[in-house]
Amino acid sequence: MALTQDQVVERAVDLMAEVGLEALTLRRLATELGVSAPTLYWHVRNKRELLDLMAEALITRAGRATSPAPGQPWWEWLAEQARLQWRALTSHRDAALVVAGNRPTDTALPGIEQVMASLVAVGFPPAEALRTILSIGNYVIGCAVERQAEAARDDPERDARLLQQAGDLPHLRAALAGLGGPGPSADDAGFEYGLALLIGGVRAHHAALAGAGAAT
Repeated sequence: MALTQDQVVERAVDLMAEVGLEALTLRRLATELGVSAPTLYWHVRNKRELLDLMAEALITRAGRATSPAPGQPWWEWLAEQARLQWRALTSHRDAALVVAGNRPTDTALPGIEQVMASLVAVGFPPAEALRTILSIGNYVIGCAVERQAEAARDDPERDARLLQQAGDLPHLRAALAGLGGPGPSADDAGFEYGLALLIGGVRAHHAALAGAGAAT
């Protein structure tokens, strides 16, 4: 059976989970697939194109919806999609680094158009819809990059040391104590806190846009 681009991308995603992004090379991927480098170049022109395709595959694995479910408020839909992307990026090694800075492929553009259409339908101008999508996506990616970088430090005693060092700094000590211990649960709580602030800001901006439209 002939090799397909989808098979190349899926193997690249799995190989990255095994060896990390830095060790993922086209030569190594070709060897894993049992093909020559020239054969691989029929499917991906270079590593940049491979990374863009991998980013698309990782987002697709999240199973995101391009529009709210019937009766679902648009802001709850946005938050739900952000959580799906967060889980996808934090559950795959180096996934956030792949998605950061990627550019959508031609096949991804119709999906982006549908997401934008869902926001335009509730009153966002197209430019505002795109800015909203990008802002939420950047927040999710940034949080995921930070979480994976923190995990790579492998320093479970760091939070305890910070708490001890903040002994004469009452506000910082109280804040650190209130954040809870290190680990995925604390990271998830921080992500949810920031997401709530972001979605609240988007809703407030939407209300302002609606008010401006009504005034004119």
